[in-house]
Amino acid sequence: MTERTRTIAAREGAGVIQVQAELVATRPVGAYQHLTFVAPGIADLARPGQFIAVAIGDATSSKLLRRAFSIHQVTPAGTYGDTVEVVVSAAGAGTQWLTAQPAGTSIDLIGPLGKPFPLPTSPVPCVLVGGGYGSAPLFWLAQALRERGCPVEIVLGAATHARLFGAALARTAADGVTITTDDGSAGVKGWVSDVLPEVFERSSAAVVYGCGPMGMLRSISELAAARGIVAQVAVEEAMACGVGVCMTCVMPIADDDGVTSMVRSCLSGPVFRGDRVRWDAWTDGICHVPDDALGSPGWAGSDPLPEGES
Repeated sequence: MTERTRTIAAREGAGVIQVQAELVATRPVGAYQHLTFVAPGIADLARPGQFIAVAIGDATSSKLLRRAFSIHQVTPAGTYGDTVEVVVSAAGAGTQWLTAQPAGTSIDLIGPLGKPFPLPTSPVPCVLVGGGYGSAPLFWLAQALRERGCPVEIVLGAATHARLFGAALARTAADGVTITTDDGSAGVKGWVSDVLPEVFERSSAAVVYGCGPMGMLRSISELAAARGIVAQVAVEEAMACGVGVCMTCVMPIADDDGVTSMVRSCLSGPVFRGDRVRWDAWTDGICHVPDDALGSPGWAGSDPLPEGES
């Protein structure tokens, strides 16, 4: 048994695997880099909406924190074995290092992590909305939905044509495709929120799935709620560890009784019901603890301090 196999065997009981994966393919796709890893075991366990956490750097340049990436696609027992694909935007030093690695590089991965997109129990019309490379997990999701008999429409948005991901792929994955760009360089000029009302109406959508910037997810959720459509959104809250230890990715989520708790999006998410996310907690991209959140200083259920204590 190899060391890599031992690592897998030790973690399979928890449904999460740590593996030294081989990068077997890397290619640019517009403004992004598409990476394919041979990652034994992860492909069999993963579901659309889950993510992997990738160790960044080598012996002389390693970063303390892993980087989390939504899984774009998996192929159990493919040409190279079990493969996992991700799409990366080289935005900082860590992702720049990762996208510069040549095929054949060994990279430490942990996955699959997080909760996947819930699938309808019966065939219903679905709309999938992606912003930028946030659309990466939606094509695998579309495949799973269509296998269940669900009609699928995809809406892709980005600032400009170069920042879109999957426009051509969407046409083979969905029954209908709508594209928007802020500058009008592709599709409709504007935001996805500008076209969603018409898409919802045309498709008779029962469920909308979203993945992308938080502002876009808020718009999707609010538009869906106004029409009685269920929204399932994969949030992009920053994750430092990806396994629930560091508490970096906490965010306010309301439960069935309307009680708000701060939950770890890497464990309880990254997929949440859009109408359960407390979107009002974000200001200029920063999440704050709502005054009425469970355990917060302003929480009505908190016990008053004894007189004289502060």
